[in-house]
Amino acid sequence: MAELPLVALVGRPNVGKSTLFNRIIGQRRAIVHERPGTTRDRQQAEAEWNGRAFVLVDTGGLEVFETVSAAPAMPLAEDSAQYLDPMRRQVEIAIAEADVIVFVVDLLDGITAADQEIADLLRRTSKPIIVAASKGDNPARRALSVEFYGLGIGEVYPVSGLHGSGVGDLLDAVVGALPLRPLELETTDDSLKIAILGRPNVGKSSLLNRLLGEERVIVSPVAGTTRDAIDTHLTWQGEPITLIDTAGIRRRGKIEHGAPEQYSVLRALKALKRADVCLLLIDATQGVAAQDAHIAGYIIDERKSVIVLVNKWDAVEKDSYTLSEFMVQVREVLKFMPYVPVEFISAKTGLRVSRVLPLAKQVHEERFARIPTSEVNRIVRDAVARQAPPIKSGRRLKIRYASQVALDPPKFLFHVNDVDLVHFSYQRYLENQIRAVYPFTGTPIEMEFRASKK
Repeated sequence: MAELPLVALVGRPNVGKSTLFNRIIGQRRAIVHERPGTTRDRQQAEAEWNGRAFVLVDTGGLEVFETVSAAPAMPLAEDSAQYLDPMRRQVEIAIAEADVIVFVVDLLDGITAADQEIADLLRRTSKPIIVAASKGDNPARRALSVEFYGLGIGEVYPVSGLHGSGVGDLLDAVVGALPLRPLELETTDDSLKIAILGRPNVGKSSLLNRLLGEERVIVSPVAGTTRDAIDTHLTWQGEPITLIDTAGIRRRGKIEHGAPEQYSVLRALKALKRADVCLLLIDATQGVAAQDAHIAGYIIDERKSVIVLVNKWDAVEKDSYTLSEFMVQVREVLKFMPYVPVEFISAKTGLRVSRVLPLAKQVHEERFARIPTSEVNRIVRDAVARQAPPIKSGRRLKIRYASQVALDPPKFLFHVNDVDLVHFSYQRYLENQIRAVYPFTGTPIEMEFRASKK
């Protein structure tokens, strides 16, 4: 599936970006408050207009420092000069990452010095820029929008995020500026897409290099080196494969406000959507963290197949119990996905890395496995005979018929006497009984229960 284009809302604080964001996506997602700087983290959501889908990003208020020298002294990395000015860095991130930029200004304030500074930055890009003159709640205010043509960076659209006036015209312009995604470009890549996911500095890029057998991407011990999803193509046993190296995903509270990492995480989650199989890396030297489970939750939400790789196993002091004890820890933290295979590897030394691609191919094939209907019903009859469904309010669940109705991922439909009698524990029991015969290794199973007559 092609990656959706990105539309970024940028502008100084309290110009109405979050209100406009909520209006476009059709729900109250971003926090709206009259106090400047309320939006602390980037909000993002899929939106659609006239049949074109895109990802809308609401950035935090872009603060302006009077001078760079006013910032506190700190050690500078190669590209750290821009980080001393939050306004500047957020605009530059938007310029680098977005396909279309919507510059939101305030009709009540007119053109301010901060607007001019943002406009100066936006003039340097060839990306489409659209000016949204916010708070145009009446004709008199909307008439003030002509002033913003003085910024000289794009067409101006007076809008009211509160009442919705003018938003349709703005979205027409946004959709018209989106890059074309021809259908033939979306369907020609039939390679097996494998996304490498995990917390920062768990060895994702090192694993990619080991799988490739060469230094194709930068490997660094500094967390956060990879800032975008990087596609690398190879042929393995005659089969085309696309490896997707992603930025490390940290907890939102750990990400510096306005840092490039915020967009990097967004790109990682978008890469997840187009993957066929995910490799979830865990750092053996740090143990299984809550954030590992959080990332696994993203994978589950997208119904993706997954392999857990415990990396840096060479760096762990071991005895005869170490592997089994670590496996228990992995299974406990990731207990919501017991069907996932776990491999203990070292991207540095190559330990067991040769197993990764064959296992990924096997897991991908499991998504397309189909069980004959007669076999499904035999498994269900045997399961019910071993453990009868529980009784609720004096009534017992009866499963009349079952069948597999879909692939990628596998989906099973159960016709029952009353859907309300289905308890989640018995549903899990039925899934385990199916997997006992057909494992569907690394692949989630969907189960639907539908009330039907005899």
